[in-house]
Amino acid sequence: MSETSEERDLAAALGLATDEEGPANPLRDPRDKRLPRVAGPCVLVLFGVTGDLAKKKLLPAIYDLGNRGLLPPGFSLVGFARRDWAHEDFAQVTYESVKEHARTPFREEVWRQIAEGIHFCPGEFSDDGAFDVLAMMLKEIDETRGTGGNYAFYLSVPPKFFPVVVEQLKRTNLANAPEGAWRRVVIEKPFGRDLKTARELNAITSAVFPEKSVFRIDHYLGKETVQNILALRFANTLYEPIWNRGYVDHVQITMAEDIGIGGRAGYYDGIGAARDVIQNHLLQLLALVAMEDPTSFDADSLRREKEKVLRSVRLPADLSLGTARGQYTAGWQGGEPVVGYLEEEGISPDSITDTYAAVRLEVANRRWAGVPFYLRTGKRLGRRVTEVAVVFQRAPHLPFSSTDTEILGQNALVIRVQPDEGITVRFGSKVPGTAMEVRDVSMDFAYGESFMESSPEAYERLLLDVLIGDPPLFPHQAEVELSWKILDPIEEHWAASGRPEGYPAGTWGPPSADAMITRDGRVWRRL
Repeated sequence: MSETSEERDLAAALGLATDEEGPANPLRDPRDKRLPRVAGPCVLVLFGVTGDLAKKKLLPAIYDLGNRGLLPPGFSLVGFARRDWAHEDFAQVTYESVKEHARTPFREEVWRQIAEGIHFCPGEFSDDGAFDVLAMMLKEIDETRGTGGNYAFYLSVPPKFFPVVVEQLKRTNLANAPEGAWRRVVIEKPFGRDLKTARELNAITSAVFPEKSVFRIDHYLGKETVQNILALRFANTLYEPIWNRGYVDHVQITMAEDIGIGGRAGYYDGIGAARDVIQNHLLQLLALVAMEDPTSFDADSLRREKEKVLRSVRLPADLSLGTARGQYTAGWQGGEPVVGYLEEEGISPDSITDTYAAVRLEVANRRWAGVPFYLRTGKRLGRRVTEVAVVFQRAPHLPFSSTDTEILGQNALVIRVQPDEGITVRFGSKVPGTAMEVRDVSMDFAYGESFMESSPEAYERLLLDVLIGDPPLFPHQAEVELSWKILDPIEEHWAASGRPEGYPAGTWGPPSADAMITRDGRVWRRL
């Protein structure tokens, strides 16, 4: 398809190459004629630049966006932290993070362009003087870099500092955008630790920023395979007719980690697996799997459908039988002995924090009535894997003898979120030979084999969405509150139920989790 004159004019205005010149971005498929979304002039202010998230994810993602031609030449990055650094020191830290963790190849000309816009503001969050300096620095950047007063404030800091930083942004008038400009605030999970604290956090941010300017980061929603759930369901006629209680037996959503808590004791203890993963990641996946088709993929349409699902979620009648929680004990991981949770550095020996959580939920609507959704997550499990498995009902009549289909299982569609992104379809097929013997086989789609360009990291997509002002992948406050309404009764039940059940590191969780699903006549998928 040839490029129109209007497209060529727009490409020229954006500084992009046309067909005749060849692609300006060497990482982009030259056959792709769609114009990419490019951020306009802006400054990203990053609070918490010394943390692991900034070094391993955010700073490399900024470089990768620049390397893909998605940042404007005047883009500027300001780091804020309690360090006695000059601008050059922060630039060096950024350089080292990029060299070690960037997804795309290092290109000197891209780095030079980004480095020209790197600044650093030293100070503590409670230091009025430091924020006054930040305000003057941003004004100067507007004048020298042409960023137009457009600022995104990324709070990569512990939740206890959110109110302090937001109040400073209000005091210095940095939260208020002049006419024609924008101001946005980005908040990392957790969005509270229960419904009450989630509402308190929202009250703090909404007093300073309007809801449309608040971007709550759930990095799982930025993963390509998570977004592909929508494409799989609504761009294909193959699955939607059977995506309901008439054909689906149950759904399993799993996020398993083979690591322990590492150096996150200060954050993790008292939070636990359910609050850390189920409340946000897994309930968002459930909503995407169960939602009705939206009228469009804009933010409001997607949110409306997800909220309908979350409002329809029903807890087990007996939480003792319909949930499971565990805490890993000493065991073996990758052939090496590892300590239990209570022996981890910084963990109290009487901690009752869950490192494994599983729950059986139902969605009470016409599409899903009676179909259980099993959610599970844990640390120190057998391997690292995140997947959504839609398991279908058995065929109502099999014209085969029992020996013909002795090992035949149920059809399943498995969406692999990580680490090997893709989709697997499991079905029965005849074994070659003269006898009618049927076995399970799989058809597999892998992202890495089907597309020329590797999938962007989740933070690339989400950061670009923030800078552009595109919010479909960011949970609304209503979604956050609905998720806590689901989890809070479970947490209250567990708090009154004594200690979590132990499970050895390297296994797949406590016996109560197996009992929960086998009581329904089902089993967990082997991962």
